[in-house]
Amino acid sequence: MAEQFDFERHWLTKLAASLEEHVGEAACQEIMAGSDALSDQSDRQKVISWSQQAIDRLEALVDEHTRQQIMLGCACQYGKADLQQAKEYYQTTADLDGAHRMLQDQFELFLRQGLKVDETTIAEVVARGWGLAGIRQGSTIVATKIPKSGYLVQYMQADDPEQRRQFYCHCPRIRDALKTRVDISPTYCYCGGGFYKGIWQEILGEPVQVELLSSVLAGDDTCSFAIRLPIDP
Repeated sequence: MAEQFDFERHWLTKLAASLEEHVGEAACQEIMAGSDALSDQSDRQKVISWSQQAIDRLEALVDEHTRQQIMLGCACQYGKADLQQAKEYYQTTADLDGAHRMLQDQFELFLRQGLKVDETTIAEVVARGWGLAGIRQGSTIVATKIPKSGYLVQYMQADDPEQRRQFYCHCPRIRDALKTRVDISPTYCYCGGGFYKGIWQEILGEPVQVELLSSVLAGDDTCSFAIRLPIDP
């Protein structure tokens, strides 16, 4: 029987690896202290409390740029196989607009066929600039995460801003933190930015830079990022 996937252990392993890469074993152990006992089976309040304290330790021990790079390394990644068409197109033509359109078409197809979203909702999602491709502004992609797929309709129907934020995040520990009103630093949200970093580095074959523009942890309705591309605007 296949071992059941444990999101908490998987993410904690990525965090530890990213910490070791950027700040070494000693700092990694200090920041990760208390994480060994955490799993998907753990009490959610313990997971939230540990996450808050770990990010506080990270901010106390590590400079801003380095801690951003650490969190970028923890992201869930878009499948590389699903990026190959856009990558090959860009590598062949150097047409960034064309590759960008391919990502947008792929995203809208996912909404229709994967999530079974109606055309009115799709139009609103696109108008808000949410999703995989983001909005190109010269050499920058402004990318805004779509609300967690299972809560998309609830998010868009919610009138209360606090309730919208609780529906929004893809990360279960952050959704739980928002529901229980535990404050976690927006530094954590660079984890979400790593999703877009992975996409554009795969397509371009070059490093990109990521800046957090808005975050539900800072009281915003969405999380958005500026992806700085190494191209002539």
